Amino acid sequence: MPILAGRKVTADEFNRLRTGLYFAQATSSLTRVDATYADVPGASVTFTTTGANAEYAVYAVFDCAVGTAAATNRMLGRIVTDGVAEGGFAIHEMDQTDRDTVATLARGTLAAAGSHTIKLQGALSSAAGSGTFQAFTQVLVIVSEQP
Repeated sequence: MPILAGRKVTADEFNRLRTGLYFAQATSSLTRVDATYADVPGASVTFTTTGANAEYAVYAVFDCAVGTAAATNRMLGRIVTDGVAEGGFAIHEMDQTDRDTVATLARGTLAAAGSHTIKLQGALSSAAGSGTFQAFTQVLVIVSEQP
């Protein structure tokens, strides 16, 4: 809704014009040896929107270290928004014991006002080798609400 000349504007409308920035970094590492996703400890943000249809963008960086190589396996990092996994992945090949940073992005709309949580999870593509999502795993969330 545009703010037209002569119209009274509420404090809530002004507050919604401000972009929200939320950041979190893993508080400890997460080691995976199977294809079951688990939360990266501390790599989660919770925030509240005041209106419906807020837009969000997520930039996630996964600090991946291969402990035991598995030539046909991958470390997979994903973004989960309000309990629903986003479509993209951060992918690190496990063909050698190394450490790299990989990233993924997500974008969407939060249909309802209220509390929302965006978190990072990690798994392997299959149960072979071991991979650790290290403590430099980070998530940045940008939320925009318009009156």
